[in-house]
Amino acid sequence: MMDNHITYSYFPGCTLKNKAKDLDVYARVSAEALGFSLDEIPDWQCCGGTYPLAKDEIATKLSSVRALADAGKSGHDLVTLCSACYNVIKQVNNDMQNDENVILKVNNYLAQDDIEYHGETKVVHYLEVLRDVVGWDNVKKAVKNPFKGKKIGAYYGCLLLRPGKVLEFDDPENPQILEDFIKAIGGTPVIYAQRNECCGAYAAFEDAAIPQKRAKAILSNAQDMGADFLVTSCPLCRYNLIKNKGDSPLDVIYFSELLAEALGVKDGALKEAVNA
Repeated sequence: MMDNHITYSYFPGCTLKNKAKDLDVYARVSAEALGFSLDEIPDWQCCGGTYPLAKDEIATKLSSVRALADAGKSGHDLVTLCSACYNVIKQVNNDMQNDENVILKVNNYLAQDDIEYHGETKVVHYLEVLRDVVGWDNVKKAVKNPFKGKKIGAYYGCLLLRPGKVLEFDDPENPQILEDFIKAIGGTPVIYAQRNECCGAYAAFEDAAIPQKRAKAILSNAQDMGADFLVTSCPLCRYNLIKNKGDSPLDVIYFSELLAEALGVKDGALKEAVNA
């Protein structure tokens, strides 16, 4: 465990506060077991789910900036465990550090709420806390139910890794953080070609056949390489792969569930999730 207990401001995102409450609770109880806390930001709003690419699109960035400003007031780094939330909020934070047009217009909008923000808050993913603050060796020491003998495929998808120069999360072509996570909880990582390719979820609005084709390619590739199941940190990827798995025997499990099970806190988390 860590020598000093650390508190992070926490942005759970919509999915983990609605249809996937258990995944949120798994993360919270696992954090406490590892020596840090997640302090949920009050009155947060949806990050939007996708980063707006139009240069003059300001309004859809405001909810992310409000969350960042709230975290800044507390003096804490801002943590999320959803790849989509992480991607959007970190890119918006980059705008608030480097794009004078966005900085000016956003702060003009937020002046009525007495908010001024210039990118001061650090945005981190829960997996980065495990890697960079807790440390994989300490995670491994805390494991009570190791996934010994399990061959686990890491599925990164797009949003956790790209754009690489902004997110700076891991090598976008050859990431290792989920494989290191798998090792820390006692499993054996399976390397397969499709692990950081898009699942096609957003393309469903245009053509439902695209995510079906992508899911089949990902799951078939992982199965061919010997994976027993996949782990991901993106709720949308998890939903899309499960929905379109067809006859694939592979399950797709969220990383916070695996962590809670490995640490021996999953049963308590389930009871808490039922009562949430």
